[in-house]
Amino acid sequence: MIRVLLAEDVRVLREALAELLGFEDDIEVVGTAERGDEVVAAALRHQPDVAVVDIEMPGLDGIDAALQLQRELPTCRTLVLTGVGRPANLRRAVQAQVAGFMLKDCGPREVVEAIRAVAAGGRVIDPHLAYATLGSGRSPLTERETDVLRLTAAGATPREVAAKLFLTYGTVRNYLASAVTKLDARNRVDAIRIAAEAGWV
Repeated sequence: MIRVLLAEDVRVLREALAELLGFEDDIEVVGTAERGDEVVAAALRHQPDVAVVDIEMPGLDGIDAALQLQRELPTCRTLVLTGVGRPANLRRAVQAQVAGFMLKDCGPREVVEAIRAVAAGGRVIDPHLAYATLGSGRSPLTERETDVLRLTAAGATPREVAAKLFLTYGTVRNYLASAVTKLDARNRVDAIRIAAEAGWV
């Protein structure tokens, strides 16, 4: 019997998934969590074989929860099931040693089969997201352009970025303009979005 923990903050989705898995003879939902910061405690209490976690949850995001779970209960394998299918999230999930990454728009049978595959020691990644992640390739930005864009994404003004990186205001503006051009973006905000989705900042 595959013991499963469900971590999903949207109640209707959590209960629908639990009901779906309840029809399977070889899967048992042994616990649930509504918040990311409840995942490890729930896993330690219920000792699941597989934790199915969403990314966007209150308290702690699902990938950070998966990383903690890997440290605290390495026998439990994690399957991310999310609506946030960005290459950056897949890269973070792989670094957190999750065993699977599926999007919520997949079919019910795909979720069930992914749980079985993960429980058996396999790895499962949504093929469309894997292709998009591979297609995003290496960042065209220099290290300094990345630093400037990352600080700007965090809310720093060009003058604040200049002070933090010991650059002139004009140099920061030039780096931002260069990043916008290299990413074929409309403006700074669009450049930040493109770089974040690709996992470059």
